[in-house]
Amino acid sequence: MSQTPAQRPALFDRPAIARNRARAARAPALFLQEAVADDIEDRIAEVNRSFTDVAVVTPWPDLWAGRLPQARILPDTETLDLAPGAHDLVIHALSLHWAEDPIGQLIQCARALRPDGLMIATLLGGETLSGLRSALTAAETAITGGLSPRIAPMGEIRDLGALLQRAGLALPVADGTPYDVSYETPFHLMRDLRAMGEANAMAGRLRRPTRRAVLAEAARLYAETHTRPDGRVAARFEVITLTGWAPAASQPQPKRRGSATHSLEEALKRARDESAD
Repeated sequence: MSQTPAQRPALFDRPAIARNRARAARAPALFLQEAVADDIEDRIAEVNRSFTDVAVVTPWPDLWAGRLPQARILPDTETLDLAPGAHDLVIHALSLHWAEDPIGQLIQCARALRPDGLMIATLLGGETLSGLRSALTAAETAITGGLSPRIAPMGEIRDLGALLQRAGLALPVADGTPYDVSYETPFHLMRDLRAMGEANAMAGRLRRPTRRAVLAEAARLYAETHTRPDGRVAARFEVITLTGWAPAASQPQPKRRGSATHSLEEALKRARDESAD
């Protein structure tokens, strides 16, 4: 039998996530959060409609308070403080990858929407720091002979896009955006991850500091394959954006299956004939 989210062992340590964010807030590195916020604002502008009741789910309220001063801003707790049908736009801003139950988060956002309301959710995708993850795995295995939970699982676009339909949203779209940055050394990248509040908060992680030898070997392996011609090391963050609309009668509806008046074979034949002319 499959386990419900409440029955499964916890994947993340929520108090550790809170501590990581509190530590990062003292001197935050929020360039990625800022870039994603810029992208979300651009997407909203392209919709060509006004949103009057906006909610933003984010661990960085100050960042969004300056951008959407009229919005209701709330933390990414497992149970979101959202009233059903209260909003015409809900933004889940780059924290869904820390959710114990991401589909539950999307369902809560969807229920908070009025008919034809928009949800935009962003999270880190599977291409994020794939080289660093591989280097840490290889280094820890070689030096300690074992492997500890260190990297949170990250979804792929096609899998994450399916969550929108499971949440009951219409017109679902999922797309990925790569953000390529560089650092002086792999250690500067690791320090930046702590300043972003993205340090390891896996529930099964080691509860003691990682051995220096493991970090040094991981840095060496990473630099071997990711050093640019200018001597800096490259790093990629992939941000997946999920958008969907609360169902409404005014939205375009798919045609009933079997209602097509022309077959696919006829369409392909017509296309071949036109290309031959």
